[in-house]
Amino acid sequence: MNFLAHLYLSGNDEQLMIGNFIADSVKGSSFKNYPEGIAKGILLHRAIDFYSDNHPVFLKSVERLRPNYKKYSGVIVDIFYDHFLAKNWKDYSEKPLEKYADEVHYLMMKNILLIPERSLMFLKYAMRTNRLVSYATIEGIGETLSGMSRRTTFKSNMEFAVNDLQESYSEFEKEFREFFKDADKFVKDWLKNND
Repeated sequence: MNFLAHLYLSGNDEQLMIGNFIADSVKGSSFKNYPEGIAKGILLHRAIDFYSDNHPVFLKSVERLRPNYKKYSGVIVDIFYDHFLAKNWKDYSEKPLEKYADEVHYLMMKNILLIPERSLMFLKYAMRTNRLVSYATIEGIGETLSGMSRRTTFKSNMEFAVNDLQESYSEFEKEFREFFKDADKFVKDWLKNND
């Protein structure tokens, strides 16, 4: 899953949210250099990624894309699933998505000294483009995929994946809902077992 889903699954715990947000920039055991709550958020992010990558419904979405996008298929599904979370945000939160995004931006800026450079670059970009909110639209997803495609080492064709999203929209949305219900339960159980 991508940024919005990771943040949402952190609940209202600010330390978990920070850890979940910066996790991709924290390699190996260097999570131990962070305060306990943030370190837990980093580990939670890794657990969610492992869970996603092995979930049969997530893999079904990935397989639909694999012929065209090979190793980038999972990354694209992460983006698609953030789209469905943003688009259906009212089903998951009483707080408007715009307000939630503003609060996330404020939280991260308030803790800017803990944010690694790579995560900080994304944060500035996300704030400038209102990225978390734009995930709710097809256009926003298209912009995200095009931006990611420009940054890949190898030719990914990710900029065309928005067409696949539109062609199999209802299937991807159904899979997202099924998967996200399971992911939410997984996170609750993980937090209970890692208190």
